[in-house]
Amino acid sequence: MAIYINEPSHTFNEYLLIPGYSSSECIPANVSLKTPLVKYKAGEKPAIEMSIPMVSAIMQSVSGDKLAVALAKSGGVSFIYGSQSIEEEAAMVARAKGYKAGFVPIDSNIRPDAALSDILKLKEQTGHSTVAVTDDGTAQGKLLGIVTSRDYRVSRMDPATKVSEFMTPLDKMITAGEGTTLSEANDIIWDNKLNSLPIVTKDGRLTAFVFRKDYAEHKENPGEMLDEHKRYIVGAGINTRDYRERVPALLEAGADVLCIDSSEGFSEWQKLTIEYIRKTYGDSVKVGAGNVVDKEGFLFLAECGADFIKVGIGGGSICITRETKGIGRGQATALIEVCQARDEYFEKTGVYIPVCSDGGIVYDHHITLALAMGADFVMLGRYFARFDESPTEKLFINGNYVKEYWGEGSNRARNWQRYDLGGSAKLSFEEGVDSYVPYAGPLKENVNKTLSKVKSTMCNCGALTIKELQQKAKITLVSATSIVEGGAHDVIRKDTSSHSPI
Repeated sequence: MAIYINEPSHTFNEYLLIPGYSSSECIPANVSLKTPLVKYKAGEKPAIEMSIPMVSAIMQSVSGDKLAVALAKSGGVSFIYGSQSIEEEAAMVARAKGYKAGFVPIDSNIRPDAALSDILKLKEQTGHSTVAVTDDGTAQGKLLGIVTSRDYRVSRMDPATKVSEFMTPLDKMITAGEGTTLSEANDIIWDNKLNSLPIVTKDGRLTAFVFRKDYAEHKENPGEMLDEHKRYIVGAGINTRDYRERVPALLEAGADVLCIDSSEGFSEWQKLTIEYIRKTYGDSVKVGAGNVVDKEGFLFLAECGADFIKVGIGGGSICITRETKGIGRGQATALIEVCQARDEYFEKTGVYIPVCSDGGIVYDHHITLALAMGADFVMLGRYFARFDESPTEKLFINGNYVKEYWGEGSNRARNWQRYDLGGSAKLSFEEGVDSYVPYAGPLKENVNKTLSKVKSTMCNCGALTIKELQQKAKITLVSATSIVEGGAHDVIRKDTSSHSPI
């Protein structure tokens, strides 16, 4: 006979936080949102700690290299989608990792006998306005000059004009030699009012550039996620089919952390994937797993060796798994049970495995609720799909700007690996839909607004850290009538923009 759980499972919208005592020190400016991304032992620090509790979903319509950079600047981590070829995903990871490294290898190089038209084509391909002119047109060639957007005017120049005629030649440039530190390079840039500084060998070969904008961006984003080489931290999704080929390629491209992208994680497929990573790379490669919705699923993945565990099945806005297969659980109930299991596991073993709440976030305050219920961070899809940096098209439909957003289980994505149960390599039926979301603008200002709400609510609960919130939070289940009461009612609203779902 089946096991029956008679208690209904609940969603975030069925809960409210009860305010606690707030001291005069409890102001948003004093709140820290730092949180572990990967597991660690008691008394030790996690290998990766995020500045904010937000990661982006492993989805075609969400996590490309542009969003990975933007989110890392704001203090979170993006997981570049794996439902593409191994070569394409690795290239995305490499682009994100190469965006800022202090010393930046230049992939925009050209010969002096090339034409202005070649410069314009190169700029269109790479998006870079700084082009190094080398004797052989390679990144390691002898530096002869540089071309920036200030060196030419398209409207006044013949596209056939040779690069050698309008480039800034080497004898008019300031360069630095090998062995120059990043601090020294930045001093040279500021002392000489440069936008970029080429680093060259003794025999004049180009090795890298240091850019003024990188220094300025770091000052504007003190919580940005950087590795030991000052490059942005980037995650990548993998599946349980081609991991033997995909994992090495992603690591070679520079991925800092991996995550198995699967609709249901309580399976031998995930065990085999993690076993391969542990046997091949030991504990040096960090990999998250999931998704699960109960204690049993959490303990299974914990024993498999997962570095973090995702919770949630069927709660995403474009997910129809519950409709098509009848599996899942209310996100709040699932999260509470798994986080209790996480705490018991930590007490028993001394190993803390972070929990990621994936799905079910409709309003900003749901993020705070998820954290209070025990989540270390949340994974968001629709939230990030609305921003300029997501990979999808911005369209004008019915008088409003929108962006495309589709599920990994939709026919458009055809990510059959995510729903793999063995057998044929195909998507038998859809578990996601194709849709639009309201366009919301740039990531940074939206994330800052969301986090200001989270910090304010934490202060209302008397908490200055996520751990303190989890210890002090008082959470109440509310009735359907209370939910209605919680919004504006019995009035004619003038403007609803600030109250719309995220």
